[in-house]
Amino acid sequence: MQSREDVERLEKLIGQLQGLHAEIGTLAKKSPNDAMNAFKLKLVNKVVAMGNEVLGEGYKPFEEFDQFDSDDAPSTSDVTMVIAQYMEEAERFRSDNVMVERGVWKYVVNGVASDIRSGPPTKIGKKK
Repeated sequence: MQSREDVERLEKLIGQLQGLHAEIGTLAKKSPNDAMNAFKLKLVNKVVAMGNEVLGEGYKPFEEFDQFDSDDAPSTSDVTMVIAQYMEEAERFRSDNVMVERGVWKYVVNGVASDIRSGPPTKIGKKK
């Protein structure tokens, strides 16, 4: 990551992915084959687009996937599955960009530990 703004965007992405996963996951448990409505799908696509931008090609979960097609009306279970993959890759990206300094986990910005605290990594190994 190159700046504090990059860290803030990643943190926002992680929060939005978690929120979407919780809400849509609940819908998927009740009615997994129901189609997503246009309003929710629009919001999901905004988060997915931000995810693609923040994660970049190296961490994007699916090479050929950019967003859901609103004409295709994906099911709640389809959306839940894709959001889960974005969550995994966002956490891998975060884990690859933190380091411990004097016992405190911090984000790495421009190759050095910043003053921005983080939790410890949950995924091991840098993705190339």
